[in-house]
Amino acid sequence: MKVTTEKNEQVANMIFASIYPHYLNRLVKNGRTKEELHQVIEWFTGFDESKVNTLIEEKVTFGTFFQEANIHPNAYLIKGVVCGYRIEEIEDEFEVYKQCRRLEKLIDELAKGRKMEKILRKAA
Repeated sequence: MKVTTEKNEQVANMIFASIYPHYLNRLVKNGRTKEELHQVIEWFTGFDESKVNTLIEEKVTFGTFFQEANIHPNAYLIKGVVCGYRIEEIEDEFEVYKQCRRLEKLIDELAKGRKMEKILRKAA
């Protein structure tokens, strides 16, 4: 599937605080913890739990969320298909969409019981 400018803008304008509870509920339902979710978010974005809570309170968009993030240098190692989109094939011009799908991939792996050492990718 191809990402469009409209799709990228739609995701960029979504409020992070409206999606975060869905991430957390999915993980808790699958036996994972809020702490694990925050560990993954911190690895990927550099945001500690306090910063995530501030961003939630401020109702920032995904566009702002990823603009303020310090994306981990190994994020390029996050590959696979999420919602029908192959992450590594999403063009760089759709940065927000790509980062959102990368975060969702990490959360998917956590929900499926993958070990944290595998989720938090290290360069070979």
